Amino acid sequence: MPLPFADKIRSAARMRSRRVASRLVHRGWGWVREAGAISAEQPGPLRFAEIGAFTKLAFPQGSIFNEHGIALGCYCIIAERVSISAGFAPGQRLGPEPIVRIGDGCVIGRDSNIVGHESIVLEDHVWTGPSVYISDQNHSYDDPELPIGKQWPRNAPVRIGSGSWIGTGAVILPGANIGRNVVVAANSVVRGDVPDHSVVAGAPAKPVRRWTESDGWQPPIRTAPPRSIPEGITHEELLALIGWDLRLPADAAQTSDPAQDPDPVP
Repeated sequence: MPLPFADKIRSAARMRSRRVASRLVHRGWGWVREAGAISAEQPGPLRFAEIGAFTKLAFPQGSIFNEHGIALGCYCIIAERVSISAGFAPGQRLGPEPIVRIGDGCVIGRDSNIVGHESIVLEDHVWTGPSVYISDQNHSYDDPELPIGKQWPRNAPVRIGSGSWIGTGAVILPGANIGRNVVVAANSVVRGDVPDHSVVAGAPAKPVRRWTESDGWQPPIRTAPPRSIPEGITHEELLALIGWDLRLPADAAQTSDPAQDPDPVP
């Protein structure tokens, strides 16, 4: 049975109201995310030891405390709900040097945790997937009768070499020393030394492939070769593709209009 005309009018009005409300909610949430993001220009309540130009911590952030012991380089992207801490608890007095140091061009996937007590160093261009856990401290188990949480923990520095990729859900344990351009497979547990140009997987993680000079530096995994950036692509097109400014801070300061940049990044 067809609806009366008045009911049709009311139904159309309700649908229109829902559409308007949906647009307002999404616009409002977009404004909140932009306003809540942390950067050098918009630090909010956080005072990092260092935070480089064009680095952004997406909103909402995870638990971040003792940021005076955390140093962030330039062009970093810290995704939503990433927790970064230095020391045991907020307000703890730390030494003069940062405990957690993240280099230039790093990307930390959402819901990841970086827990530093002695030294965690991510060199330049380290990228991680979501839900990665990196810590330089572990519980000890010296007394079988004492609760493990009450036994004094042990620290060991962590280093992740430049250009490495840490897959989703990986755990980087205290004492891990990961080389350059290393791939850590998803859900791996890494401890000890990992040589440069390796692919490691498993728990504990072990090398499964490695680039060496003897094999002519051919890709260790059978995938299509990467495509180069097409010639003639403009700086604005790059920004649209990857979402952040690739110019060095000194270059970016010379011009506020990328279209007038005399030497755009190709």
